[in-house]
Amino acid sequence: MNYYMGIDLGGTNTKIGILDIEGNIYKSTSIKTLSSNGAQKTLERIWEASKELAKDLQIDISNIKGIGIGIPGPVIDQSIVAFFANFPWGENVNIKKMMEDISGIETKLDNDVNIIALGEAKFGAAKGSRASVTIALGTGIGGGIYIDGHLISGFNGAGGEVGHIKLVKDGRLCGCGQKGCFEAYASATGLIREATSRLIVNKNNLLYTIIEGKIDSLEAKDIFDAAKEGDEFSLSLVDYEAEYLAMGIGNILNIINPEIVVLSGGVALAGDILMNPLKEKLKKYALPVVVKDIKFVQGILGNEAGIKGSIGLFI
Repeated sequence: MNYYMGIDLGGTNTKIGILDIEGNIYKSTSIKTLSSNGAQKTLERIWEASKELAKDLQIDISNIKGIGIGIPGPVIDQSIVAFFANFPWGENVNIKKMMEDISGIETKLDNDVNIIALGEAKFGAAKGSRASVTIALGTGIGGGIYIDGHLISGFNGAGGEVGHIKLVKDGRLCGCGQKGCFEAYASATGLIREATSRLIVNKNNLLYTIIEGKIDSLEAKDIFDAAKEGDEFSLSLVDYEAEYLAMGIGNILNIINPEIVVLSGGVALAGDILMNPLKEKLKKYALPVVVKDIKFVQGILGNEAGIKGSIGLFI
């Protein structure tokens, strides 16, 4: 039987799994990334941990036919990382060659959010669809585009960076250094920033009570929890979030025309209180034809999305 290694390279931890081509995980583990030790030593440690998994499963290394890796950064031709989002590893690093030299096994890689999108398309919530977009709504906004069996990674590996669609001319500063990005408004960070500015001048609301006046500890979940209790202050924040989500997603629908949108991340867990106004507001920003039969679903792979998605590179 043939097996594959799936690797989800994270800023703090790296998840490793042994899977078959159907995406079934036989065993997985997590190790500290320790990226400060450099790319070579980090990949060597990952390979040692991978071999231990194979040993535990009594799998001969010769039966491992491929290694897939999700990388925090744009990836060119499933080989070269243009730059790393969190690692001091330099630019235009050929991680494919490095890992193949260490392991002797064919290696493919792509951006980590693209990998999550591929996982949902091949094995998860978008399985069976021809065109899907996965949007990760968390601290930032990431995205992955899957069309007719292929990820859209682009010329320099930066395809799918939906979080940096511009929504407001010279608007709020984004973490990318530009202004007016989708991410600056509709991410958890953007929502919290808006809520904080309002709480400073309005403390007569349930949200302020829930967080016991500790504005610095505010989380997006607190806003949705208070809104579900009928707090008008928080409901107005949900409306703010739904408006900018609809604007950003509407742009994506107009360009890609997917049949399904997979939402993941903390903001996506808000449920109907966010999804219902989002769907209603989409009518303002998306063409009727792209909204007509669109499906919005929650991602179902969770923490396994990176491991499973990396195997999708071999299908």
